[in-house]
Amino acid sequence: MRLDLPMPVHCVDGVFGELADVVIDSNTRRVTHLVVEAHDRRDEARLVPIEDAHSRDGSDGISLEHTIAELAKLEQIQTSDFVRSGEWPVGDANWDVGIQDMYPLSDFGGLGPEALGAGMPAGEYDQHVMVSYHRIPKGNVEIRRASPVTSSQDGHLGHVVGFVIDDQEQIAHLVLEHGHLWGKRQVAIPSAAIECIRTDEVVLSLSKDDVGSL
Repeated sequence: MRLDLPMPVHCVDGVFGELADVVIDSNTRRVTHLVVEAHDRRDEARLVPIEDAHSRDGSDGISLEHTIAELAKLEQIQTSDFVRSGEWPVGDANWDVGIQDMYPLSDFGGLGPEALGAGMPAGEYDQHVMVSYHRIPKGNVEIRRASPVTSSQDGHLGHVVGFVIDDQEQIAHLVLEHGHLWGKRQVAIPSAAIECIRTDEVVLSLSKDDVGSL
């Protein structure tokens, strides 16, 4: 099954939205969950087990074993928190922190110490930022479209646009897009060439010349 980021997501009774991210067990390289969202509503993303997803015969997209109403009732995985500038949110016993986006407090206008909780001394609120992030199952990592693909030898190689997974939901190929604006191309990178996968980053054992020759 090919997982393009993004691609249409169909429920049993209609189109829900699109595949936004994938959640991967970094040790086994198995895709464990899909992050699906209604169109342009990342704040309402849901986490769906990969076992509930199937390729659509003869058409683009994937099918889920849920109705739209059932999918909408699943817990939203996006949350947010205020942290000190330069710090990041941390997970807990059941969840790790996935994709993160940081916003300066000034973007939200006039937040004083009362917005950050009781006991915050006056004047310290400007040292904080709001971080929006996904909660993902413990021990997993999250990859989105445009997550950078790097090489320990040559640095930046391109970015992720999708994956091909086998019958065991393990990654068979990473689909990499690289090149400049007028010469972009997609390359299928075999799983054996993936050195490690971290949240929002894939590191390859290949050099830039190796990728160019594929």
